[in-house]
Amino acid sequence: MSVHQKCKFVAEVSSNHHQDIERCYEFIEASARIGCDAVKFQLFKIDKLFAPEILSKSKTHRSRKQWELPESYIPLLSAHCKKHGIEFSCTPFYLEAVEVLAPHVDFFKIASYELLWDDLLIACAKTGLPVVISVGMATELEVKHAVAVLKSQGCTPTVLHCVSSYPTPHNECNLATIGYLGKLLDCPTGWSDHSRSPAVIRRAITHWQSSFIEFHIDLDGEGGEYAAGHCWLPEEMQPLIEEFSKIREIDGEPGIYISPSEDPDKLWRADPSDGLRPFKEIRSKF
Repeated sequence: MSVHQKCKFVAEVSSNHHQDIERCYEFIEASARIGCDAVKFQLFKIDKLFAPEILSKSKTHRSRKQWELPESYIPLLSAHCKKHGIEFSCTPFYLEAVEVLAPHVDFFKIASYELLWDDLLIACAKTGLPVVISVGMATELEVKHAVAVLKSQGCTPTVLHCVSSYPTPHNECNLATIGYLGKLLDCPTGWSDHSRSPAVIRRAITHWQSSFIEFHIDLDGEGGEYAAGHCWLPEEMQPLIEEFSKIREIDGEPGIYISPSEDPDKLWRADPSDGLRPFKEIRSKF
């Protein structure tokens, strides 16, 4: 990976916020502290997420109402992100959420479960904001269709390969899909991680040239989704982000440059007229 292809790290808070605005602020601050480029939340309402037939029969699904992020938090979270120099994003799970989010987010993220919903894709694209999509569980035709819908609205999305199992077994990550998606779709590509594996993150970036890494974050192991096993703690992800920041610094930009540290020695090279060091112009001044 080279510095001219910077990989964006995005911390996904998901449903680990406990509907507590102060805890939400802590997620933003932690994400900024460990070097993330953006932090992402989810905006859903249970009665607009699941069909009534499911909610009437499933207490488990009804209980997820406690995971809803209040709409009133959105401008507050956006302002807190600006305060800490980090981008704010959110996944809309109902059409009205797009209108709620548009004035406040830096980009939209569409979840893999909603990838087939053209109306949602179109609503996000029409805002003119960048759109990121995850393609877990989708067929090639479904992915191509979703990208075509977005492109028809003037939006070229960033397309994230992901495996929508929580956590994802290493032998099912199939990171080669990242490269395949890039060639197939002519879009920026990346990895939405559910593996919680440093090796997977490294491979996605260094070999498959991911320009975007999304990972689920929890603060303390007490979030609603942490027990499932796919959420990173800040101290687990921070070394990886720092590692790739150093790689970008080491790689530099393509081209031939005289580095500041070597500039004083330029004239101490062999003079082309006689092959002796240094250049004649400084010999008499030595």
